[in-house]
Amino acid sequence: MFILTQVMRFMTELIPPNKPVSEVNLFPWWLLLVWGILALLIGIMFVATPGITTVIFITFLGAYWLVGGLFTLGSLFVDRTNEGWKIFLSVINILAGLLILMYPLYSTFFIIEFFIIFIGFWACFIGGAYLFQAYSAKDTGGGVLGAASLIFGILILIFPLISGLLIPYIIGGFAILAGISSIVISFAAKKGLATL
Repeated sequence: MFILTQVMRFMTELIPPNKPVSEVNLFPWWLLLVWGILALLIGIMFVATPGITTVIFITFLGAYWLVGGLFTLGSLFVDRTNEGWKIFLSVINILAGLLILMYPLYSTFFIIEFFIIFIGFWACFIGGAYLFQAYSAKDTGGGVLGAASLIFGILILIFPLISGLLIPYIIGGFAILAGISSIVISFAAKKGLATL
């Protein structure tokens, strides 16, 4: 909750209340357009060919972890603060990246199933917390949210394979929505700049 309030406070400081979003120059309009087109293409790829796109995505994740681990290890030559943590995280990132790059197909199944189980347990935890809070505060709305989250988490844990098969479609759907939204916002930002 603390992180969410900090993000909201940061966003309200970025966008003044008396200016429309289209007049705030956080990013150039063309960058939002490129971002939207790329997100739309990635979303279409996840929906059209979910298997191969997920394997490619996980492979890029492995390469990212490998390079990130190497850079974190290299940063020790410049900054020796938190040396133990940096070495630990570097080794974990490098090992995970190498394993994913050596076994991309097995890694894809493992990472998706791990992700599904994590989401299931997290939904159960959040649902239980909402139910406890709703019971303590006599809050019906929180109780409904808690029960829905708990049921969602239990269903994910009971049917992890089906949930894992649906993940690429969910990611694709969100990427398509984000891409379309970004494209629309980019044209609104361009229109806002033209009127200034």
